[in-house]
Amino acid sequence: MVSDSFIKSLIDIVGESHVEQRESGLIAYSYDATPNFQSKPDVVTSPKNTEEISQIVKLCKEHKVPIVPRGSGTNLAAGTTPTQGGLVILFHRMDQILEIDEENLTITVQPGVITKTICDTVEAKGLFYPPDPSSMKISTIGGNINENSGGLRGLKYGVTKDYILALEVVLPNGEVIRTGGKLAKDVAGYDLTKLLVGSEGTLGIITEATLKLIPKPEAKQTLLAIYESIDQASKTVSSIIAHKMTPATLEFMDQATIHAVEEYSKLGLPTDAEAVLLIEQDGPPSIVTNDIEQIASLCKNEGAINVQIAQSEEEADRLREGRRAALSAIARLSPTTILEDATVPRSEIAPMVRKINEIAKKHAVKIATFGHAGDGNLHPTCMTDARNKTEMERVEKAFEEIFAYAIEFGGTITGEHGVGEMKSPYLAWKVGEAGLEVMKNLKAAFDPENIMNPGKMFAKETRKRLIV
Repeated sequence: MVSDSFIKSLIDIVGESHVEQRESGLIAYSYDATPNFQSKPDVVTSPKNTEEISQIVKLCKEHKVPIVPRGSGTNLAAGTTPTQGGLVILFHRMDQILEIDEENLTITVQPGVITKTICDTVEAKGLFYPPDPSSMKISTIGGNINENSGGLRGLKYGVTKDYILALEVVLPNGEVIRTGGKLAKDVAGYDLTKLLVGSEGTLGIITEATLKLIPKPEAKQTLLAIYESIDQASKTVSSIIAHKMTPATLEFMDQATIHAVEEYSKLGLPTDAEAVLLIEQDGPPSIVTNDIEQIASLCKNEGAINVQIAQSEEEADRLREGRRAALSAIARLSPTTILEDATVPRSEIAPMVRKINEIAKKHAVKIATFGHAGDGNLHPTCMTDARNKTEMERVEKAFEEIFAYAIEFGGTITGEHGVGEMKSPYLAWKVGEAGLEVMKNLKAAFDPENIMNPGKMFAKETRKRLIV
């Protein structure tokens, strides 16, 4: 519980109308998109600027009150759940695009701006911000930066960290720093910008960001390839890369996902297919046309039973939206949906999907798998019921095995969702005990009072032994 003096001081900073203590308001911010981590905060606040956030952080430091920065709550690793209570900070009053600099190809924004708003705004000027998480219609750029979000275009264009040039950040002691700048080169000291991107709100609060833009691609084409086996789809991915082509999008859906998406979106997908690839290329028109024709040929050579090239932007958009809607489609099928995030080298996609199916059968749980085939980022998604404790125990064991096999295949426990609290027990599997200790020391140097998103990333108990 926070003290009355803390609440009074908080009201003095932001105003009474921007401090939420009602039960209904607290419940609304007690969970994110991760099942089974619900916990009420003590208070919620909505500051209007960096100065107010600085004062709030100093107040929290004085009273040792935990702080959870929160965007739209789309987090899938319990990264924005206030499991230690304390204060949740919202950013909907800090949602302005501050500058579009067409000479330096940058956009400067506050953390509460919706990602798709950024994309649409710059595209209207013939520019392009490539990161496109599936939640882009509702997720905020501050949340994207905290999680280093990826997306469908990650293979060709990279992820959020590749487009962050500068940050304004409130540190856990309330001081404000600026990192980076509108620069192509900058090696002055440690790269604090890259360190803060993906730090999940554990090192500071991002209050402003300058993003890199590129020219908007002139053209794009989309195709859908249908396969009778996962191996054929996986070989196609490798063949495309081996032929020195890098598609803008190279997405995968397994049979269970195809069923769900077809029932939800009515795209005409063949539900008897074992796998589909959604492939998109962009760039100069002549290169796009040539690449799509070559990719279509490679798909057929590797055994695709049907290759469909979209004949209009409307058709292409329907296909893209079908893939983006995969989680929503699957979520309709059960009371609880757990979307996970394991990444392996591209060459291991088929073995990993087969292993996921074996693990699901072994533990008697339902798992559909889709993801970014071009960069090996798979999303095994479990359809379950959190009220069934016995089944949830089996689900946890299944995902534990999936993470372990991802590591064995040369992969990682998370490619874009972050560690949060859900995956914190497995972090040492990826980084090792020495690596974990380095990270903890960094956290302690930034935040000696441990008020910034405590309980996230570093578990009280680490599962040290890989189970495979």
